[in-house]
Amino acid sequence: MFRFAFVMAVTAAALCAAPASAHDFTAGSLKIDHPWARATPKGASVGGGYLKITNTGPAADRLIGGSSDVSKRFEVHEMTVQNGVMKMRPVTSGLEIKPGATVELKPGGYHVMFVGLKKPLVEGQHVDATLQFEKAGKVPVYFVVEGIGAQSGGSDHGMPANAGGHGGMQMK
Repeated sequence: MFRFAFVMAVTAAALCAAPASAHDFTAGSLKIDHPWARATPKGASVGGGYLKITNTGPAADRLIGGSSDVSKRFEVHEMTVQNGVMKMRPVTSGLEIKPGATVELKPGGYHVMFVGLKKPLVEGQHVDATLQFEKAGKVPVYFVVEGIGAQSGGSDHGMPANAGGHGGMQMK
């Protein structure tokens, strides 16, 4: 019995010490979960980024833009289907995150665009960026670059050594 308990305790400790498969960031009442981007082919001028934002506070906030060293511009976009035609447009008024709500930026919906790429986004690397919120202000994050056809982010390869894992960085 003692041996079984010892093995279980060692296993539990190993699981707790293992790196998590997600990275997240916190800014005030906003939780930013696992920003990721798709790899781009050589010569591409734009790239897409995705993440989840949860507002745990009592007041709404708004993602109004951002910046990154890999692109000339960083924009919030929306994809919609109208009369069977997919359309993409910038969200000029920003993306509201209501109190208690989670907004997911994902392929085929809301997303961020790295416009005017200075270099390709390469699978396994990461992209440093800053998200700009109306109330929470500037929040430094990084996007893990997944494969070209990825539908969700799921790895931490390319994660900076000092970034921790799940539980992430506390910002602001």
